[in-house]
Amino acid sequence: MSRLVEIRTYALKPGRRAAFHALLSQQSVPLLAAAKINVVAFGQSVTDADGYFLIRAFDDESHLRASQDTFYASAAWREGPRSAVIDCIASAANTTFWLSRMAIKHIHQSHLEQNL
Repeated sequence: MSRLVEIRTYALKPGRRAAFHALLSQQSVPLLAAAKINVVAFGQSVTDADGYFLIRAFDDESHLRASQDTFYASAAWREGPRSAVIDCIASAANTTFWLSRMAIKHIHQSHLEQNL
């Protein structure tokens, strides 16, 4: 069985990557987890000093839309890290595709091992 995977890539404003990483790892990702959004992996680009990525998995397109609509409208996000996160971003792009649960598990595990 497959899940819909979204990869969001960010071009950050110069010099903002450390602040962005702190915001995501300490505030945004815990909020996403509390909202039951499956964060597969996130982190800094290996090849781009101002690049960053966030990978999330959903049951299907309607689950993606409903989850994100609810999360991004929440007081926890809007009154929490939203403005600081947005202030770090120069631009962002998304892509979605289907991936097996096993592949998602491997990506997640690899990400955890790389960040120990």
